Amino acid sequence: MSKAAFHVFSPKKLRSGVVFASPHSGADYTQSFVCQSILSSLQLRSSEDAFVDQLFASAPDSGVPLLTAVAPRAFLDLNRAVDELDPALIEGLQRKGQNPRVASGLGVIPRVVAHGQAIYRGKLSMGEAQGRINGYWHPYHSALQGLLRQAHRQFGQAILVDCHSMPHEAIESMGKRGDQRPEVVLGDRFGAAAGGEVMDQIEAAFENAGLKVSRNTPFAGAYITQAYGRPSRGHHAVQVEIDRALYMDETTLKPNGNFAALKDLLGGVIVEITQISGEEQLPLAAE
Repeated sequence: MSKAAFHVFSPKKLRSGVVFASPHSGADYTQSFVCQSILSSLQLRSSEDAFVDQLFASAPDSGVPLLTAVAPRAFLDLNRAVDELDPALIEGLQRKGQNPRVASGLGVIPRVVAHGQAIYRGKLSMGEAQGRINGYWHPYHSALQGLLRQAHRQFGQAILVDCHSMPHEAIESMGKRGDQRPEVVLGDRFGAAAGGEVMDQIEAAFENAGLKVSRNTPFAGAYITQAYGRPSRGHHAVQVEIDRALYMDETTLKPNGNFAALKDLLGGVIVEITQISGEEQLPLAAE
């Protein structure tokens, strides 16, 4: 296993109650994991939110932290509940109820990557699964909880911006022929995970940058937004999905010619989002 379970990029001075996180951009494909899989390295990466951590890397310059994953999504999915274990993959596990994510092979220890490609030839032991959870899932979420507690304590509210990317094909069928497809999808579980004013301001930040935005369709947010979004308590969580075709070649998984421009554009979006919950709103919460 990797020595680090996550990375936190911290600002010199915390200036806002916003926390950016990228749980699916981990790219530490250890040799032992690659050897366990029957897929090629490129196939294993197909469900990765490649380069999303780099797109949001300027967050600390705006006075807010950025939390990023180390382990790849194919190895462990940080956007799943710790008990979303797949009996079709893990030995000795009894099937309980019906969880559509687990049934499709996308539990906390995924059985498949994009397009339903099986990762392994056989099953994994429960010890292997728990080792991954203890080594990566718990440390990442402990770090995330700590960052959000700090934000809430200092600014009176915490706003988690959970950063992801989506395959272009996920939005190709949206709308009528000729309609402009969304380039960014914001998910707040239909209002359950974030206050309306917070969601409006995040949406405006992307739209002010010239990006086409939709809400909750086709992605409304998964475990992280559900677990961390408590708007009545001042804890807001918004999932951000960015069309991969905007910045990368989805076949080769390499940045395209628009990568630098999009990163610069998102730098301005980050600045605007951090102003939602900053020192200007809560002057008494300064040091």
